[in-house]
Amino acid sequence: MRRSALIAAAVPALALAACADNEPVTENAANLTVNEAVLDNAAAVGNDAVPAAAPIAFTGGDGTALGNLTLEESPAGLMIRLAGSAMPPGARGIHLHMVGKCEGPKFESAGAHWNPDGKQHGRENPAGPHKGDLPNVTVGPDGALGETLTLAGVTLAELGDSDGTALVVHAAPDDNKTDPSGNSGDRIACAVLAPAG
Repeated sequence: MRRSALIAAAVPALALAACADNEPVTENAANLTVNEAVLDNAAAVGNDAVPAAAPIAFTGGDGTALGNLTLEESPAGLMIRLAGSAMPPGARGIHLHMVGKCEGPKFESAGAHWNPDGKQHGRENPAGPHKGDLPNVTVGPDGALGETLTLAGVTLAELGDSDGTALVVHAAPDDNKTDPSGNSGDRIACAVLAPAG
């Protein structure tokens, strides 16, 4: 099968770093933190990621454009690069959801977390995690979001099932253990990664 990717030009204020691990990496001119262990792993894997393609926009519940993201397959898994602005500052839960629909204002159309293996929610849950559980991201005081996350063992083809897949940003951080959603609060931003068929 031909590997494909969706990549965008980042929001100009952000310079994103590639990674090859399950943990987030952030790097931009605003001095966001960088996870050194992830960078070490990225160097060990090498730069075999698929070339760039097109951006995927994400919006707020009222339809406001909040930035874009890109998807890229790499030897480490599916890389999700986030480049956002005008978002509420602070830690935010972020997950892949089962349905590729982003209908505001609450994005309930995206369904529950992407969970093809039937596990419980949370990276710290002994019966988890959902396949779509991601580490929390941090929006800076200026409303900028610039992080790269990697889901190990996930491919673009998996996201394109009959229901599609969406990425949802939540109002609160994920506690990484409470089923079914980590107490991460309202859905404040959404992007269709693969549209529902």
